[in-house]
Amino acid sequence: MRRLRNIKIVATLGPASNGYDMIRALFRNGADVFRLNMSHGTHEEIALRHANIRRVEEDTGRPVAILADLQGPKLRVGVFANGEEELEAGQLFRLDLDEAEGDATRVQLPHKEIFEALEPGATVLVNDGKIRLRVQECGADFASCEVIAGGTISNRKGVNVPDVVLPLHALSEKDRKDLDFVCELGVDWVALSFVQRPEDMIEARELVNGRAAVLAKIEKPSAVKAFDEILEVSDGIMVARGDLGVECPVQNVPPIQKRLIRKCRAVAKPVIVATQMLESMIDSPMPTRAEVSDVANAIYEGADAVMLSAESAAGSYPIEAVQTMHNVAVEVESDDTYRQVIEASRGAEKQTVADGIVSAAREIAETADIKAIACFSQSGRTVSLVARERPRVPIIALAATVTTARRLCLTWGAHCVKTDEMGRFKEAVVRAVRAATHEGFATREDDIVVTAGVPFNIPGTTNILRVAPCDERKIYAAEPE
Repeated sequence: MRRLRNIKIVATLGPASNGYDMIRALFRNGADVFRLNMSHGTHEEIALRHANIRRVEEDTGRPVAILADLQGPKLRVGVFANGEEELEAGQLFRLDLDEAEGDATRVQLPHKEIFEALEPGATVLVNDGKIRLRVQECGADFASCEVIAGGTISNRKGVNVPDVVLPLHALSEKDRKDLDFVCELGVDWVALSFVQRPEDMIEARELVNGRAAVLAKIEKPSAVKAFDEILEVSDGIMVARGDLGVECPVQNVPPIQKRLIRKCRAVAKPVIVATQMLESMIDSPMPTRAEVSDVANAIYEGADAVMLSAESAAGSYPIEAVQTMHNVAVEVESDDTYRQVIEASRGAEKQTVADGIVSAAREIAETADIKAIACFSQSGRTVSLVARERPRVPIIALAATVTTARRLCLTWGAHCVKTDEMGRFKEAVVRAVRAATHEGFATREDDIVVTAGVPFNIPGTTNILRVAPCDERKIYAAEPE
């Protein structure tokens, strides 16, 4: 099950991919992480998907990561007496708290927090930005708006307010229940939607209480503005280009994506690029050329993972979508230009012993005839630091806990292996070379680089590096018992 690429593939599960056989097929064809979308499905359905993923993990003998994506607060208009109305540019349209059914002049917006934050001149977007309103006058329970871009407005369409930071918690009551449920279920990552400020992530981390890694979805202009602070309190990032492309001018999204990926890589935290990557494959077995280029660009930019949403959850061709992402990744990563781009962007400041160890490991591996870098990691941090270097040789991530091994499945290039706890460095070297040969990265005639921290089983102690032969007899001959 060795992947011939470094970037990871996240596949969302749904009606098209619920069963064990389909999940196993998705994994076999390249999915490394499975996303459970808490916006769709009951707790019973989510639990069944989780159980099927764990069955695949057990049957294949490979760690598999599970990402639970919380829904976040959903802002929607109310309902219309006629079901829908046509708004024309230049007309006035009122949003208010009145529960009466809407018409061509007004509709309920049942979110008083929005009215508290709105100011004249603010923009209100409806139905994924298809309708654009500009606030002319507002109060505690209403906003009188001019229609800037008209169209059909209908029942319960989504609302975005890009110009203001809303006084809303990123965790709704539903999210809190879902969060506790998935943490008890045993997911590896939790993605927080509607993040606006670092305090949102701090609140989520307190509720998770170490039961999963916590990832921030960047989909608000306010989150882009506060990104450095949000990144500092997050375990990973998702560039969620759907709402981001609604709330920001679409031409701003590509440079934002590139900037966020580089910042994540600089601090060795995984970053996922998501939304509409292969959107046409919901209904077609072939992607568009533009979609292939989009996936390729994310790979060239150094993202840790690319994600499929409806393509694998509800589409007609989930396996083909995973295969397409895999094939694009293999082709891009074999391109000389890819290595030039990736290595030119290698510029993280070296501040710790661990930074120096992993940098040296990469340089040795690329200078000598080294087949892989094997990292023993208690928390996963050492593996993340090696991945930040984007080495030319494979990374074997050896973790004594299955929790760490699973979380590392989201990290660029990490081939995750669950191993036993170590007591001595020579024992670790032996286990590393066995993993390298067993997993097909090296033969007994080859050498690998091994990094670890002594004493073992203490996070943050990476302090040793060794070039080791994969012939165990040479190891014992050099260091007899």
